[in-house]
Amino acid sequence: MYTDFLIVAENAARTAGNILLKHLGQPLDVEFKGDVDLVTKVDRLSEEAIVAIIRDRYPDHQILAEEGTTQEGHSKYRWIIDPLDGTTNFAHSFPCFAVSIGLEAAGKMVAGVVYDPVRNECFTAIDGSGAYLNGNPISVSSVDNLDRALLATGFPYDRREHPDKYIALFRKFMMKAQEIRRPGSASIDLCYLASGRIDGFWECKLKPWDVAAAVVIVREASGKLSDFNGNEYSIYGNETLASNGRIHDEMVKVANSP
Repeated sequence: MYTDFLIVAENAARTAGNILLKHLGQPLDVEFKGDVDLVTKVDRLSEEAIVAIIRDRYPDHQILAEEGTTQEGHSKYRWIIDPLDGTTNFAHSFPCFAVSIGLEAAGKMVAGVVYDPVRNECFTAIDGSGAYLNGNPISVSSVDNLDRALLATGFPYDRREHPDKYIALFRKFMMKAQEIRRPGSASIDLCYLASGRIDGFWECKLKPWDVAAAVVIVREASGKLSDFNGNEYSIYGNETLASNGRIHDEMVKVANSP
């Protein structure tokens, strides 16, 4: 049902990814949206390219994009776009960033594309049809013990205001998991979970565009998402806890431990 939408999204993501690669390592005009929250002209160029492709094909669809592009309307479809997830990495030429495009239908995420142009890895999923990496099926890992799990996380932009809170949570997982990574792109982290490269992920205060596409990919790869209490997950919430399903209860327990 959503195949045509996914084709358009993948085309838009790859077009935007080429823009990112063209400017990678070049001098950038960096602006600050907060103390540590960056935006560059490349974020905006990428967003413009994505939006142009989507509007050309689906002019009545709603749009929510990180750098300010919005389009309201009566369509049940809404595209949720992060034109450059991992801007800080990109600004430092650290090769871990992605384009993320998710499609919401009547309040449910139904399709997603996350494209890493550096590795030419395109993660895709449609509700009910499985998850894929460059056209090949992917699935979460079989690790069933948190002590043997590789986790990933990130720190929110208000970490300077609340360092103790986030460090305390990091410490709790550090004491229980095998190891933790902090790549700097939530969409890539979640796709690595979906493909079995990591086993769990947590982060506070992610925005809808950070996770919209990857949520579909994780679910279709048989992963599990919730808030820190194990409740139903929402891309509009403040807590993201994701796993291969097998260690989910352990992660919830750790997140709520003293």
